[in-house]
Amino acid sequence: MTRYSRKKTHKGYTASHKRDKTKRRTKDLDQIHVDMQPEQAERLLNQEVDYDMPGEAQFYCLHCARYFMDKNSLNDHLKSKNHKRRLKALEEEPYSQTEAEAAAGMGNYVPPKRRKVESQPPKE
Repeated sequence: MTRYSRKKTHKGYTASHKRDKTKRRTKDLDQIHVDMQPEQAERLLNQEVDYDMPGEAQFYCLHCARYFMDKNSLNDHLKSKNHKRRLKALEEEPYSQTEAEAAAGMGNYVPPKRRKVESQPPKE
C-alpha cells in the first residue's frame, strides 16, 4: 500500500450547506416556550391520529419539537443527552423587548431569570 495525498474538493461544496437547509430547521427556543404553555402543551401531547406524521403523531417530544415512531424511541430520547441539553437551554427565559431596550441603553438591565423545566413523563 502506498501513501497518497488527499484529493482536493470543490471550494463551494461543504457539508454545512446541508445542515443549514430550511427543511432541517427546528423550532426556536422562544417558539417552544409558547408551546410549553399548559393549553398548548395539552393540545400537542394529545394530537389526533395523522397518518402523514412519524408514529401517526402520537409520540411527540414537547421540548425538542420532534415526532417519534414508537413509545420506545420516545422514552429512549427522553433519557438522551440531546434532550437534557434542550431542557437546560429552556430553563432561561426567552429574550423579550424590555431586555432589548435595556441592552440599547433605554432602561436598566435585569438579567434573565431561570425557571425549573421538567421533562414530560414517559409514554405508557
